[in-house]
Amino acid sequence: MDAQFWDERYAGHHQLFSGAPNGVLVTEVADLPPGRALDVGCGEGADTHWLARRGWRVTAVDISRVALRRAADADPDTADRVEWVLADLTAAPAPRGPFDLVSVHYFPLPRRRDHAAVRGLIDAVAPGGTLLFVGHDLADLPPPAELGIDPTDYYQPHEVAGLLDDGWTVLVDETRPRTASTNHHTHDTVLRARRA
Repeated sequence: MDAQFWDERYAGHHQLFSGAPNGVLVTEVADLPPGRALDVGCGEGADTHWLARRGWRVTAVDISRVALRRAADADPDTADRVEWVLADLTAAPAPRGPFDLVSVHYFPLPRRRDHAAVRGLIDAVAPGGTLLFVGHDLADLPPPAELGIDPTDYYQPHEVAGLLDDGWTVLVDETRPRTASTNHHTHDTVLRARRA
């Protein structure tokens, strides 16, 4: 799932996703005061625009040029509050923080022995800030042979929770029904944690 894969996937659709912000983001972030946010794997920008319209200054990162162009064109009214960044966060460090919110929704972050990429995202959270890490419930997914990848090769929210030290408070670590289910994805796994 490299840049070419994602560029071709986005280019093959007029709009790949719904254009609505992720339900978990809306539920978990609506009560937070706006600050500086990092939207990891921003895609077509629905979460980014939702945050920006609520006063957040957002650094939105994606591996796909096609997605970033589409996202930047989708809501010109938020342009002064969003920085669009082309990067592969599986291989490159996270943008310089600190961020009051690091939001990671359905981002395929490959598991590594040194945990460098996920630790970079954790370290990007400001004191008092929030890490929101959301994935698909593995029980909902088809077998790896049918899916084309093995989802267990990628970090799940509960594994990220296990990498947090005692300077964090885990507020949510659960599986819940999706607010808008699609195909096989009927449940989300959700981690919300606050840095001391």
